[in-house]
Amino acid sequence: MREKIKMANPIVELDGDEMTRIIWQMIKDMLIHPFVELNTEYYDLGLKNRDLTDDQVTVDAAYAIKKHKVGVKCATITPNAQRVEEYNLKKMWKSPNGTIRAILDGTVFRTPILVNGIKPLVKNWTKPITIARHAYGDVYKDVEYRVEKVAKAELVVTYDDNSIERQIIHQFDGPGILIGMHNIDKSIKSFAKACFNYALSQKQDLWFATKDTISKVYDHTFKDIFNDMYESEYKDKFKEAGIEYFYTLIDDAVARVIRSEGGMIWALKNYDGDVMSDMVATAFGSLAMMTSVLVSPDGDFEYEAAHGTVTRHYYKYLQGEETSTNPIATIFAWTGALKKRGELDNNKHLMKFAEKLEEASLKTIENGIMTKDLAAISELPDKKAVNTKEFLNEIKTNLEKLL
Repeated sequence: MREKIKMANPIVELDGDEMTRIIWQMIKDMLIHPFVELNTEYYDLGLKNRDLTDDQVTVDAAYAIKKHKVGVKCATITPNAQRVEEYNLKKMWKSPNGTIRAILDGTVFRTPILVNGIKPLVKNWTKPITIARHAYGDVYKDVEYRVEKVAKAELVVTYDDNSIERQIIHQFDGPGILIGMHNIDKSIKSFAKACFNYALSQKQDLWFATKDTISKVYDHTFKDIFNDMYESEYKDKFKEAGIEYFYTLIDDAVARVIRSEGGMIWALKNYDGDVMSDMVATAFGSLAMMTSVLVSPDGDFEYEAAHGTVTRHYYKYLQGEETSTNPIATIFAWTGALKKRGELDNNKHLMKFAEKLEEASLKTIENGIMTKDLAAISELPDKKAVNTKEFLNEIKTNLEKLL
């Protein structure tokens, strides 16, 4: 009997919803518990419990991550009107990811998982591209308004001394729409700091791209904060590490990325990062093959899968149908958290286990055993699509051989 690996400090475990919640438990039961004395501080972020606790459980989970430094999160539902009715909710609760990001003041880093047999659609992408997404403000905390008739729209700022500044946005001669966005220097500085530190930890070039030629105050502020921080704090560190930081317009960055071999960290504002992370994920394979980690400027880490709760498969599962749901991104959320916990605690056995679990997962795919979504994009000549449990069993077999 192999002795289980012990953990001195806990990982904050954030459970989730639907099919990913089912897979979450399967991964623990089949791939972690047999090998590790798993030490977690558990929070149930399933939609029913968030409603029961008036979403306090999400806030508590975020502060637990601040305390213990490492968390791992299952995919969760952000309810819309249909979900409010389906789950009989008290209200349309906010995105738990948004709540956690705001409390941790974190930046989201998303990186595709490369595996032999699944080639990027962009043939020259031989190295993964990490999207660093600012996780505060912009359209995600906007104020929107529908103008129904002739009107003058103004931007009004009232200061603490009661002085007022006004600027005309538009003179409407008929119906139209308005949007008000904001960001704060403190959050942008945290974003920049997280990006620079992550680039140094990964020893990869850092790009930052936005549209300061059009947005001469809003986007230009992002550009200036990044540049000032780089020049004052990180220029020498980057030179010593042999990596580069540069700013470019976002349209120029898109052209450069397409022609590159990959291998860089591409920092983007909130909405830009949301869009480009899906583009990069799809071009490399799928969202189910992408890692995601939220990094705070204080050195807190929250790992999760980049995809949603796989609702369609969950409804099939409830009807007793067999499903073939790709668990790789969720496995890598666990391995990322285990590796970071091991790193912080100097627990080399835990780090090695996590690395071997990743290796076993990819080896399973490379051996031609995979879920249906992977079989659809794999170029391997001999491949077999299996259900989720069969896939996890095959990973476990490969893991036992590696340990």
